[in-house]
Amino acid sequence: MLCANCGTEKATTGTGPCEGCAAAPANGAPPPGPPAPLPAAPAAPRSPVGLARAVTVLLGAVVVADVFSLFVSFRARGHWDDRVTEGFAAVPVEDLDLTDTLMTVSSTAYSAVFLATAVVFIAWFSRVRKNAGVFAPDLQRKGPGWAIGSWFVPIGNFWLPRGVAVDVWAASRRDPHGPDAREQEPHTVLTAWWTAWVVAALLGRHAVKRYAKAEEPGALLGALDQMIVADLLDIAAAALAILFVRALTRMQSDKAATLPFASTQPPAKSLGAGRM
Repeated sequence: MLCANCGTEKATTGTGPCEGCAAAPANGAPPPGPPAPLPAAPAAPRSPVGLARAVTVLLGAVVVADVFSLFVSFRARGHWDDRVTEGFAAVPVEDLDLTDTLMTVSSTAYSAVFLATAVVFIAWFSRVRKNAGVFAPDLQRKGPGWAIGSWFVPIGNFWLPRGVAVDVWAASRRDPHGPDAREQEPHTVLTAWWTAWVVAALLGRHAVKRYAKAEEPGALLGALDQMIVADLLDIAAAALAILFVRALTRMQSDKAATLPFASTQPPAKSLGAGRM
């Protein structure tokens, strides 16, 4: 029977203390008590590679949807330009109806692709944020829940997610606490992607509202021109987002390979495989 006090030594009697615990009150020393638990091993980072590949494919689909939208916008602009310069009879009503149908299809297709991309991108974003909490938790100004919640804050979603991304990027550097960390791995691609995305989103929303309110050919042409610029910016934002996702995923893969548990923890080891 083990000691009822420390639980490690054999009791001197059936249910009593061991010799060490029994002698402790006599010499004024506190009983030894149970041994302190060993410190828990640090949580291993999980691989973002699979999610990064899925995001890359979906961002490519966004580019395709934008190209189709450009085609439809140029088609609509050509029709309305002909009506302005040559008269309303220059373009058959059937062609205008087909263009309107194509614009509806384009808008629906883009919305579906964008929604799917947003879901997978946020899942990837949450994964790399949790990994950043393993790499350098002291550099994270917001909790891991903000990697998801920041996207759903009205108005605030135009800058809050970028702050989370900057912290994740900082923690994923080779030496995040080094004096020249920013110079070695600057987040230029992050800033370029975020700027292009915000401008494209704001310009696109305004263009859609402007097109819906337009009642004359000149106003429609102006709205279509704005849509074309917004689509071009959105293509640039999608391309920069691919570069950002690949760069951050590669940084975390390289960093995970240097951690003490990289060779013993399967999740960390998988980060080094299939590097993007």
